[in-house]
Amino acid sequence: MLILAKAALAMMLGFIIAIVVGLIVIPVMKSLKLGQKVSLTLGERHLSKDGTPTLGGLIFIIPMIITLLLLWFKGSISLTYNLVIVIFVFLAYALLGFVDDFLKIYYKNNKGLSILFKLVVQTIIALVFFYIFIRNGGSPVLSISALNLRIDLGWTYGLFILFLLVGTSNAVNITDGLDGLAGGLSAIAFLAYGLITWNTTWLAGYQEIAIFCFVLVGALLGFLFYNSHPAKIFMGDTGSLALGGSLAAIAILTRHELSLAVIGGVFVVEALSSLIQIFAIRKFHKKIFLMAPIHHHFEKLGWAERDIVKLFWVIGLLLSMIMITYNVWL
Repeated sequence: MLILAKAALAMMLGFIIAIVVGLIVIPVMKSLKLGQKVSLTLGERHLSKDGTPTLGGLIFIIPMIITLLLLWFKGSISLTYNLVIVIFVFLAYALLGFVDDFLKIYYKNNKGLSILFKLVVQTIIALVFFYIFIRNGGSPVLSISALNLRIDLGWTYGLFILFLLVGTSNAVNITDGLDGLAGGLSAIAFLAYGLITWNTTWLAGYQEIAIFCFVLVGALLGFLFYNSHPAKIFMGDTGSLALGGSLAAIAILTRHELSLAVIGGVFVVEALSSLIQIFAIRKFHKKIFLMAPIHHHFEKLGWAERDIVKLFWVIGLLLSMIMITYNVWL
């Protein structure tokens, strides 16, 4: 019961502070005209969203910081090195996304930072994570509990971590194309990892990382109050990169890396659809999807935005429940 009470408190604090932050941030961004330029390629449906404020990730990033500080000062959580490394990844990717969003707003286009520059910075963050992880006793072993396998990857585990951090952050970023889509799926994924983390009692600071997840779930629900259709604010790279990076970091620390492919299954499909589309166009000069990523394919088929989002949320929830059952109960 104490675990449920802590989880409820964490989500409640995250949610309430996010609602308050949103009431402050959105009017400020509107007055400063910090709106996003919507690409014409997205179709007429999205043209009405032109000028909608971006940098919405601040609505759940700020509450995350405030809540953790409150709990730390109160003595409810300890500042363990595992929690520090998750916070580092969360804020480092958020800062990278913030710079990218700011440049898009400043130059009034959707270019921002170059893809190469973002990949280089994401790689540097991943390398710092890997260094701290190994220095604090992390082992380069990949566990597959279903097959009772433990594979020592050696130095290649660093490449695996790099792939997870960079891949997940970009997958969430790609998914952030419809109102509430990435935010809702992220809330579901962090809820799943919060429950899974609370079961990894061998991990130093496992309760603190679980609380991090629950606070973020609450803050994301508060963000969805403003981001669900019709969105009053967009998440932007500020939020999507932070969510993807920290989700991957938690998966690595809890040694549930492969579970991420299922819990974040929708993110995986979104990213793969974009890669397949790019490959098909460049190699065969043909499109596989009407438009990529796949949520835009459904839009081109005539689906309503809300219906697409609800379908993807349900799929994400079902996949997460399967992995919670497998990792926590079975």
